[in-house]
Amino acid sequence: MAKDASFDIVSEYDKQELANAVDQVKRDIAARFDLKDSNSEVVLDLEKSITVTTSDETKLRNIYDILQSKIIKRGLSIKILDPQKPEDALGGKVRQVYNLRKGLNTELAKKIVNDIKGSKIKVQASIQGDQVRVSGKSKDDLQAVIALIRENADKYDYPLQFQNYR
Repeated sequence: MAKDASFDIVSEYDKQELANAVDQVKRDIAARFDLKDSNSEVVLDLEKSITVTTSDETKLRNIYDILQSKIIKRGLSIKILDPQKPEDALGGKVRQVYNLRKGLNTELAKKIVNDIKGSKIKVQASIQGDQVRVSGKSKDDLQAVIALIRENADKYDYPLQFQNYR
């Protein structure tokens, strides 16, 4: 009897690449004439969030654009950023927190499993913690599931990766 093939659908990011992207943002802020004397600050908490503090909302948008471009250049998805509402900080500054999305929440995992089951592909999908395990007898079926998930990637609003393909 043939052994089942499987893979995992996860949502993760490379912490080192993210740290490098934030370091590049800090260097750009120090070098750009419009941001140089704005006392802007970018703080990274690798597990949780990126916090940007600056003097006004225009500079906040400029820093966000820089952050997005550096993240993309580092091969990360900008879907890892979950922007929160800008808030006032001390000294007349503006602060914005970008939570980092990692792991599939229960609602998203259920949505992915329902989409896989609704496709009528002969595989089994199960939620295991913050990931979805997909298994089936045929590797062609698993490839079809990967193609299905990639087609619907914009619907999920999370960066999805496929791991442990066996």
